[in-house]
Amino acid sequence: MFYLNDRQKALLQTLLSNKGNTWNIVDLSERLACSEKTVRNDLNKMEQLLNKFPSAKLKRQPGIGITLEISREDSSALLQRQFFHNHNAMEERMIEIAYLLLVSENPVTLQSLAQRYYVPKSTIKKEMEFIEKWLADYELKLISKPRLGNLLQGTELQRRNALAHLSQLISSVSIEKNYVLDLFLPYEITTVTRALHKLQNQFEIKFMDETFDSLVVHALIMVKRTRQKSPIAVIEQEKAYVASYKEFEYAALFFKQLEESFSMKFPDNERIYFTWHLISGKRVGDGEEHVYFQDTVLLSIIHDITKRLDELTAYPFEKDSILTKGLAVHMYSVINRLKYGFPISNPLLSDIKKMYPYMFNMVIFALEEVNSAYDLDVHEDEAAFLVLHFQASIERLEGSRGKKKNSLIVCHLGVGISHLLEAKIKQHYSDIHILACIGKASIDEFLKKNKVDFIISTVSLDEIPIPYVVISPLLEGKDKEKLNQFVQKIEETKENSSEDSKQLSKLVRGDLVHLGIEVEHPYEVIEMLGNTLYQKGLIQKEFIHSALNRERKSATAIGGNIAIPHGNPDMVIQSAIAVAILREPILWGNDYVSVIFLLAISKGDQNLNRAVVGQIASYSENLEFTSGITKLSDIKGVLDFIK
Repeated sequence: MFYLNDRQKALLQTLLSNKGNTWNIVDLSERLACSEKTVRNDLNKMEQLLNKFPSAKLKRQPGIGITLEISREDSSALLQRQFFHNHNAMEERMIEIAYLLLVSENPVTLQSLAQRYYVPKSTIKKEMEFIEKWLADYELKLISKPRLGNLLQGTELQRRNALAHLSQLISSVSIEKNYVLDLFLPYEITTVTRALHKLQNQFEIKFMDETFDSLVVHALIMVKRTRQKSPIAVIEQEKAYVASYKEFEYAALFFKQLEESFSMKFPDNERIYFTWHLISGKRVGDGEEHVYFQDTVLLSIIHDITKRLDELTAYPFEKDSILTKGLAVHMYSVINRLKYGFPISNPLLSDIKKMYPYMFNMVIFALEEVNSAYDLDVHEDEAAFLVLHFQASIERLEGSRGKKKNSLIVCHLGVGISHLLEAKIKQHYSDIHILACIGKASIDEFLKKNKVDFIISTVSLDEIPIPYVVISPLLEGKDKEKLNQFVQKIEETKENSSEDSKQLSKLVRGDLVHLGIEVEHPYEVIEMLGNTLYQKGLIQKEFIHSALNRERKSATAIGGNIAIPHGNPDMVIQSAIAVAILREPILWGNDYVSVIFLLAISKGDQNLNRAVVGQIASYSENLEFTSGITKLSDIKGVLDFIK
């Protein structure tokens, strides 16, 4: 037995309520606020269910429409079977509601949504509150009008940006698929993809994979919104400015292909809109790097970021020409994304913050001054991408990948796929030596006979004595990033010598430790610990404001119930660390935290800073540390525990 989801139930209810009436696909897609493709797929599934009822027949008449024929008895049985079954499709329902709000020009009532999805109004109201918070990230406001319903307030540009990121409303959905593509028919996706490939080939440009995928989605949304007569607004000055870009010429070819394929005409503003996306997209290997080095403002920004990170970390980043070139290409896109209002989200943000807490914090500090000097607003998602550039530079500067690491591939999809993954790893990672490709059942026996530094697996593993990472056997872009971070973390862990671990205990004094603290908000903890450091003469008063301001930009939780707030090192008189252990965990960004280290490390102690952050990061991966330290009731016990 299987059951329909909420949208399919709404489709069935529509057909049952109008038995014998004929519906065309377009009307049904508008009624359900989904694509025609989705309606057809839903009808296919519904037909499987209807086959179990003798009188039920779904008549499909090409060019005419869909008609449901069914007896009263079978209709009653079908309703009883489907609509009184408690089937949870909350995630899909929330995405559909968000989509409906984004494309609707008329108010949407809670009652209409409750009837559509067969759930209580209280459920819809709670989900709408969640959606409202997500929409706020795109500067869209949900207005509730008495007796009319809920209406979205915002510009067309903001609506399109939200539509393009709809899959990210529910994280579990976005991991599995790009929900946005389900709004379009296969031929639409194919047409847009081919047009973009032709554009790349004709002008010899190469977009990065994520940029190409993003351009496809934005182009499809542009087609849909143009058909819905919802044009983008562009000021006159911007038209003349954008027309001077070579990307405006690229857009002309692209639009010519779309207009011929879809038999439609786009307003002039849409060409400007898509040119913005082309300008903002990241590229590789297009042979036009010299363009970036002619932009004096861009070069000045890169110089200031690199110089500030030189000062903060004591790494000679300015000597790394590969870093400079990479930053030029990347920051060119960042600046244009900010200018044209195209927010991005970084799916690796949480991982990067936890894998590279020290460098992430230093980049945030450097960006504070750059944002102020150049009137920018580079947020944490963009900052996380910059962290990867600087981490790669550290690797080059230190030559940390000189020695090969022994790895084992564990794959559940057979020998052929295992060897394909092995070949890809050998192609991209000269410093990883693959010892063998085996199945999950053979791990224990293999580890008894061989020394393995870590395991690369295509499936989650049970508790094993060495580190492992789970990636796709296809080794896609996101898998490479994940593997890079995993290997880097292993190297950092090895570099955290016993001498490094002693540095933390040197900076944590008994008079800087607070036990059994009861607070409701992270800012309360930071102020309390900051005042302790100030009263001891270890920091300037401004350090506390600096730490609070840093926390507002990006939460400093690093996993394992630990947070590492910190302030400007220029405001530290003597390096020290204040500690708070909470009676009950509190929400710190997106994580719960019960152990807080307020880092006050001076500008001259950056090597010490790296060692300390590395040691705390290793604690964050061991839940026994947090569990153990929170059970202690005296300060001496805490100091001994840290040692």
